[in-house]
Amino acid sequence: MPRPPTAVEFLSRGLPPRTGLRRDLWISTADATAYSVMVGCGEHYIPAFALALGFGPVATGLTASLPLFIGALLQLVTPLAVRRLGTNRGWVVATTAVQAASFVPLIWWALRGHAQLWEMLLAVSIYWSAGMAGAPAWNAWMGTLIPERMRTPYFAHRSRLSQFGVLAGFVAGGLLLEWGRRQGTPLKTFAILFALASGCRLVSTLCLAACRELKPPESGSTGVVSAGSGERRERRSLGWLLRQARSFASAPAGTLVTYLWAITFACQFSGAYFTPYMLRECHFPYWAYMVVVAVSFLARALVLPSLGRLGSRIGSLGLLWVGGLAISPLTLFWLVSADIPYLVGVQCLAGAAWAAYELAVVLLFFEAASHRERTGVVTVYNLGHALAWVVGAASGGLLLRSLGEDRNAYFTVFAVSTVLRVAAIPLLRRVHLPTQNSKEAREPGSGGEGPEADGRDGDGEGVAATDVLLPGEGILAGDAVLPGDAIPDGD
Repeated sequence: MPRPPTAVEFLSRGLPPRTGLRRDLWISTADATAYSVMVGCGEHYIPAFALALGFGPVATGLTASLPLFIGALLQLVTPLAVRRLGTNRGWVVATTAVQAASFVPLIWWALRGHAQLWEMLLAVSIYWSAGMAGAPAWNAWMGTLIPERMRTPYFAHRSRLSQFGVLAGFVAGGLLLEWGRRQGTPLKTFAILFALASGCRLVSTLCLAACRELKPPESGSTGVVSAGSGERRERRSLGWLLRQARSFASAPAGTLVTYLWAITFACQFSGAYFTPYMLRECHFPYWAYMVVVAVSFLARALVLPSLGRLGSRIGSLGLLWVGGLAISPLTLFWLVSADIPYLVGVQCLAGAAWAAYELAVVLLFFEAASHRERTGVVTVYNLGHALAWVVGAASGGLLLRSLGEDRNAYFTVFAVSTVLRVAAIPLLRRVHLPTQNSKEAREPGSGGEGPEADGRDGDGEGVAATDVLLPGEGILAGDAVLPGDAIPDGD
């Protein structure tokens, strides 16, 4: 019979190990917790804040979409910045600190009681620019830290607890806003929320700074497609650019991001307008809005363990098919009723569908692109994702305004979004993964290179591929592959 732990041993279970991979992942959990709360109580309430300032539904949709495109353009400096600094971690820490500071003007406008549209666009653009600029470097960094065989169970647990973190922040934000509404001070309550979000991101930044970087960026690792010496001499020619584009479009990473871009366009055609629909058209109080949106996060968190096991059996590509087909008809359910109990049920179904999609996307980014290509692939994805986001939201907004911005106009936008999602299925059929031999040749550590190749950390401590490494039976997300608000609030 094992002896009971001493008081010191019991208390030490809540502390990070002193060295090794387990310590890095423990610190990453703390980073993830803070990051997820920031998303829940800060990022997800920016559209509601725009409405509280008096902006209309189309202007609110613009606030939720145009800054993302500006951020995607500015994040193109990431490969150059990482190459100049010689570190992924240093760049990620710098960008997350800027993202924390981007909440300061939002706090000021909430206290002041008004803001111009251009001011909102500028502040939110800085937020997205900093977050998206760090994402490619974070993915490349984590790709060298997490052993390949651990990734499916790792990211399943990570995504699950990430949803709980976002849920906690979002519920706390909704309750605070409802209290502020009843006190007659809703804008000052937004200032409290954004101050909390900024503080959480600062904590996240400190955690990222404490995490190791096992392998510095490799020379040439920031490109999407590797180039030989002969190609380097003609990089400025139009023919070379066209050949690179064709090569990327037919590569596994290219087929994946093309499908994801199409889904982004289809979802944002309606996604940018769920918040105005609930708060302005349906006149939901903040508590009802919070409940309808939060139940989706809860459903995602609850189903992720089962989805992780399913993904281990059918593979990440099979999981993408499950999620891609399941999200196609979701917006049609919003045409049936605006009753809160009914929408809670719809959101449970939507949460499970989006959980499958999100987990598959995270895993496929590691499988479809090698370590050498990954930073460039994520950078290209972010740019196309933002363009699809903006064009989709703008197209939906134009249709909404042309139809009069009434309930029938919203329903038309929701129905068109469903048609567009179904139209993206042929692109899903083109998604494929590298062959096993190619993958082993391309991925560092898969053939025995580096300390993580055999599932051992840098200090020689054994780590089984299916082990859960951290207290609480799971690992939270740090900075996700996708932008934090990639999924529509009401979908």
